[in-house]
Amino acid sequence: MDTFKAIRTRRSVRSYTGQRVPEEIVTELLQAGMSSPSAGNQQPWQFIVVDDRKVLDALPTANPNVKMCKEAQLAILVCGDVTKEKYPGFWVQDCSAAVMNILLAAHARGLGAVWTGIYPIQERVDGFRRLFHLPETVFPLALIPMGYPAREVPCADRFQQDRVHRNCW
Repeated sequence: MDTFKAIRTRRSVRSYTGQRVPEEIVTELLQAGMSSPSAGNQQPWQFIVVDDRKVLDALPTANPNVKMCKEAQLAILVCGDVTKEKYPGFWVQDCSAAVMNILLAAHARGLGAVWTGIYPIQERVDGFRRLFHLPETVFPLALIPMGYPAREVPCADRFQQDRVHRNCW
């Protein structure tokens, strides 16, 4: 898929078929995430691939906004590892870039996915930390539930000229 087409047609998908996601696609998604830019090229991310039905079904206990996990065949938890930072605090930007790469790669492979936020909401961070036994130096940033889309999500032109400024406000 052309890069610009992928960017403009990707949408948040929350409803999935029961079709399993092949392991080679999961690897491609992780490669895409790890190809993201990061401050000082420190790559402070850690990924947890969730494909166990019991764990997927339990995820809404940590974040009520991830009920779609009960339909998803897969989710990827993107975490920032502060022990791997060269420039403190940039893990959020670094891991956000990884999330976006994974979303675009999933779309390019015919999957539907949605970015669900965890950090900085403390009760969500604590819930995911407990559920996945995360060390104190690893912060869950986002969960990406995914699968083959159960229905098509229409595209929309989101360009807004009035949000563009040049050289100053």
